[in-house]
Amino acid sequence: MHSNADITKDQGETNQLFASILLTKGTGGGGGSGDKDEILHEVSGGIIAKLPKNFDTEAALRKYPTAYKQSMNTVLVQEMGRFNVLTECVRSSLINLQKAIKGLVVMSQELEDVAAAVMNGKIPELWMSKSYPSLKPMGSYVNDLIQRLTFLQDWCDDGVPNVFWVSGFYFTQAFITGVKQNFARKYTIPIDTLAFDYDVMADDCDTSKPPEDGAYVNGLYVMVPAGIERKNVFAESTPKVLFDTMPMIQMKPMKESGYPREPHLLVSCV
Repeated sequence: MHSNADITKDQGETNQLFASILLTKGTGGGGGSGDKDEILHEVSGGIIAKLPKNFDTEAALRKYPTAYKQSMNTVLVQEMGRFNVLTECVRSSLINLQKAIKGLVVMSQELEDVAAAVMNGKIPELWMSKSYPSLKPMGSYVNDLIQRLTFLQDWCDDGVPNVFWVSGFYFTQAFITGVKQNFARKYTIPIDTLAFDYDVMADDCDTSKPPEDGAYVNGLYVMVPAGIERKNVFAESTPKVLFDTMPMIQMKPMKESGYPREPHLLVSCV
C-alpha cells in the first residue's frame, strides 16, 4: 500500500479519536465561564466583521436579466439568493449569541449548540442546515465562505468570468445545467440529448476570452495522483502529498451519440 494511504488512514483514526474526546468534554464552564464568554464574543465578533452585506439580488437581476442565450445570468442571481440565506443565518445566529452572552435574550438550546461548536472549532449544525456540503473546521469554513461570496461579487461587478471556480458554487448542478442550456439553445439541440466531454488544458492556456462552446473551470483537486507529467497524463503520487490541484478543464457539451469512446486521461505509474 502506498505511504499516502497509510497517512490517510492515520489521519482518519486521529480525527475519530479527537471527536470522541470532544464528546466526553463537559459543557459546564465552572469558574472559567467568564473566559469562555470572552472567547465566544471575540470569535463571533470577528466572523461578523468579516461577513459582507447580503447581495442585492434585485440590482443583480436588473444588471443580469433572464436571457434566452445566456443562462449564466440566472445561475448568478440564484446563487446570490442561496448565499444570502446562508450568510443571514450565520450573521443572525452569532448576533443572537452575543446578546445571549450579555443576558439580553434567552440562551436557547440552538444558541448553546452554536456556542459549543464555536468553542470546538466546528461548523454549527444550524449553519449546515442552510449550507453547501463542507468538511472543513469552522475557521477554514468561514474563509471559504468569504471567498465564495467574493467570487460572486466579482462576477456581478466585472461580468461573466472567463474561468469559473466550479467548486465555489452553492449548487453546482445549476451551473452545469446552465452550460448545457447555453449550448442547446445556441445550436437548437434538445438538452436531454447532451453529455459532457472534458479537455484538460495546458498551464499556458489563453483564458483572456471564454471558449467558443462550454466553459473553462478550475478549483478541482485530485486525491491519489500527485500531478500531471504532461497533458492528460497523471504521474505517480508524491509521498506526503495527499491532494494536488487539478489543471484547468474545459467542459464541452456534445451530443451523447457523438461521445468519444477512447480514453482522454491516461495514467502513468512510473
